[in-house]
Amino acid sequence: MSLKISSRHEWVRRSELRSMSVECEKVGGVNLSQGVCDLQVPESVRKAAHAAIEAGHNSYSRHDGTAVLREAVAAYYQRRAGLAVDPETNVVVSSGATGALYCACLALLEPGDEVILFEPYYSYHRSTLLATQAVPVFVPTSMPDWSFSMDDLANAVTENTRAIIINTPSNPSGKVWSRSELEQIAAFCQKHDLFVFTDEIYEHFVFDGLEHISFASLPGMWERTITISGLSKTFSITGWRIGYCVCAEKWAGAIGNFSDLVYVCAPTPLQLGAAAGLVELDDEYFQKLSAKYQAKRERLCNALAESGLTPCVPQGAYYVLADVSSLPGDDSKARAMYLLHETGVASVPGETFFTGPEGKTIVRFCFAKEDDVIEDACRRLEALTAPAAKIIRAT
Repeated sequence: MSLKISSRHEWVRRSELRSMSVECEKVGGVNLSQGVCDLQVPESVRKAAHAAIEAGHNSYSRHDGTAVLREAVAAYYQRRAGLAVDPETNVVVSSGATGALYCACLALLEPGDEVILFEPYYSYHRSTLLATQAVPVFVPTSMPDWSFSMDDLANAVTENTRAIIINTPSNPSGKVWSRSELEQIAAFCQKHDLFVFTDEIYEHFVFDGLEHISFASLPGMWERTITISGLSKTFSITGWRIGYCVCAEKWAGAIGNFSDLVYVCAPTPLQLGAAAGLVELDDEYFQKLSAKYQAKRERLCNALAESGLTPCVPQGAYYVLADVSSLPGDDSKARAMYLLHETGVASVPGETFFTGPEGKTIVRFCFAKEDDVIEDACRRLEALTAPAAKIIRAT
């Protein structure tokens, strides 16, 4: 038989994020691997989605989203980032932030275009580039604050460089990009005439008094920035697949056309539920969200240190990278599997986020869990007998 899977399959294999969830289920463990975010959905969001279903809003929406959600997103960016966003021409609602990025890459990148990613990177960013036949080019960052070198960045540029991806707060490192760093990137992108794809879905998970800065709000950046975000994490609705991009009209139309082709539209009643959250929940909700997750971060990082697995304390998002070099195994997958079978706690192998050997001694834990789940995981981890480790914090 000459039939076979396409060569594209080699570019996009099943993510280790999902693989470790499957392994965790097999042993009945505590899943701190995939960022499923299983906390309670805000009541206003649940009720609005239910009301939308009962009211018959169950057909296709406009391909770029319902008017009420596009208007809510536009008002949100005006209020929080000072951006004059037109809901008719600057917002494209898609199937999750991942879907929005995929459609943006299809619309704006040619096969062979190079896109700069900072390591450690979110594996779906890399896979999305490969799936659209773009070429990821990697720039390293350094612990504990995951800083980068402008020399390394300059060395990554070629005549084929078309764009750069900024993820702030970052998955998996938890880095919150400072204004100074973003301004350096802005000048760099203007110099080399690059698009900027920003993944800002963790913007409300920022700790220790730090500030999230929307890249498009920097001077001169609106015209070249594709802001990717969504409401999956903020409202704990990862399964609803409500994401969007915000950008200049000349880019939004093409992105919307690809979103129509690939997804048709995001689920209509769920769009209306998410919109209610943006409209009805005030800044106090988002402040409490950050405080709640900061407490979860502290509990997990303390338990990791107690178990001998040195954590690098994140500035934002809801993941912790930890050093597992003290565990048996030749790579991070073997060490993650050892940890799972010894404690019942699932993590993600660090090689998922690095191209080089740095990931071999690192795993990622997710703390987007209810407090009782976090406590269970921490007790299991603390049962390891390795000497207590230090906690690494950015200064």
